[in-house]
Amino acid sequence: MEKPNIAIIGAGMTGMICARNLQDAGYEPIIFEKSRGVGGRIATRRTREGLQFDHGAQYITARNENFQSFINNAINAGCAVNWEIEGQNTFVGRPSMNSLLGSVTKGISLQLNQEIKTVDKAENGWVLSSDNQNQLCDIAVLALPAPQIINLIGKEHSLSQKICDVEMTSCLTLMAAFPSDQATPFITRREANDDLVWIAQDSAKPERSREVTCWVAQAGEDWSRKYLECDKDEIARILIPMLCERLSIAPSKLLYASAHRWRYSKVTVPLGRSFISDDSATLYLGGDWAIGARVEAAWESGTAIAKNILEHIE
Repeated sequence: MEKPNIAIIGAGMTGMICARNLQDAGYEPIIFEKSRGVGGRIATRRTREGLQFDHGAQYITARNENFQSFINNAINAGCAVNWEIEGQNTFVGRPSMNSLLGSVTKGISLQLNQEIKTVDKAENGWVLSSDNQNQLCDIAVLALPAPQIINLIGKEHSLSQKICDVEMTSCLTLMAAFPSDQATPFITRREANDDLVWIAQDSAKPERSREVTCWVAQAGEDWSRKYLECDKDEIARILIPMLCERLSIAPSKLLYASAHRWRYSKVTVPLGRSFISDDSATLYLGGDWAIGARVEAAWESGTAIAKNILEHIE
């Protein structure tokens, strides 16, 4: 029997680990990703000034033994390293957060900078449409935030109806750099009731450059919702003095600053299962939003999707 064509939209943890498992089983999935690199919210921003900031997921932890094995493999491949913070054993990508997926990308067919605009049922499979091409596939995996999936397949689609109760919050993030001679009052700071719920000295992570001190500050849900539609330069302008106050550093010492808008940052009301598919098992929807707000949940979702696909076609 001819092997089915499998297309995956989204090169975050869910999409990448799904593709890895399918590739290891002898299939050749192709991933479409609208960004210029893999990782999704396991993200790293690199600037023209030579700075880098892990402005998405700050670190990962493992509860599941299988996910711990994935982390161990990433460490052995030189793609991850331990980072102990707040008395907790965590892990980060090496030398940047999005390097975490370096151990699974080998041999995977990737089409970057390729945004899929619609996914429609065809007579024999699915049509993935972008601005410059239509891609026909037998099986489609949509590894995106739930609201983006609904936009792709349409609100009236039966699967959209089943995931419409999933809720995700936004997060506005500031990336800032100061001279390395400035005092640093902490490595990480978590204050649930503050407008800046999380502040981390990004350059303090293992194997990061310390020529300047790089910080990542993430705003809380209420603050992010209030300023979500503001221009990113305006978001940065408002957040800079807030960060400086908490670091006790004069704003005049600022070397670099920019903001990022995570419209779908984390799930607050998950689906309650690892993925959902149509009756023909040719359209799969998944991501961390299916289970919970953890990188591990994204890994579990991608693993479960690949397993189900293989069970149905083999």
